[in-house]
Amino acid sequence: MNKKLTYIAISILVCLVIGFLSSFATQSSVNDWFVTLNKPSFNPPNWIFAPVWTVLYIMMGLAVGLVWSKGFHHLWVKTALYHFGFQLLLNASWSIVFFGLKEPSWALVVIITLLILLVLTIRWFRIINKVAAWLLVPYFLWVCFATALNYKIWELN
Repeated sequence: MNKKLTYIAISILVCLVIGFLSSFATQSSVNDWFVTLNKPSFNPPNWIFAPVWTVLYIMMGLAVGLVWSKGFHHLWVKTALYHFGFQLLLNASWSIVFFGLKEPSWALVVIITLLILLVLTIRWFRIINKVAAWLLVPYFLWVCFATALNYKIWELN
């Protein structure tokens, strides 16, 4: 397997594992605490989240693999990957704060910070690989939707 495919495969695996691990926090309260919350009319059914996030994590992994394959020795690649890593940690933290700690207000702070860092990540990815940047756009749009959902849940409860 060539180097680029190796980086992409490792990156997809890492993103999926992070998503899988953060889903434990989600599962801990999605069937009890979460069902008791008032939710906005645009709240999607629970079953939609797993497939959407799976596709998004695969796209994120592909994007980060494309950037990583340009060479970690390059300062811009390092900067882009650090931004990606931090936003990925915030992504996982959101599930822990919202579902694990049951704190929609603090989760809103986390997800807004995630959005800001995600914009910076996309900007860095665009410098290195435009396709990688575009692969993050659906993720950005989904996080925008999740931010609105988080806000409304916080507001209604």
